[in-house]
Amino acid sequence: MREVSQPATEAIRMVEVLRALGDPVRLEIIQRLAVTGEENCTAIGGDLDVHQTTLSHHYRVLREAGITWTTVQGRSRLIRLRRDDLDTLFPGLLDSVLNGAGRQRPAATDG
Repeated sequence: MREVSQPATEAIRMVEVLRALGDPVRLEIIQRLAVTGEENCTAIGGDLDVHQTTLSHHYRVLREAGITWTTVQGRSRLIRLRRDDLDTLFPGLLDSVLNGAGRQRPAATDG
């Protein structure tokens, strides 16, 4: 198992975290990881209507901002949230973003 380049905990900056979370696709990825814990990037991308090269860009932005941790296993890349690091550096930030994003989803209508 090998690791890809990602910032150390002390190198994570709030401005980069907020910039990365400002994109709707990346926010959707984070919401999914908050539920699943860790997931193969192919499985995440299968549910999003986004081209693979664009998804790779989003995964890289999240990783370089320090929001996710990517582990390479053979040909697979497993992605998980760096929840402990983010909660230590910015207490409550991730939960606030996830709660706010959940409230912005369109409500189901009774038909």
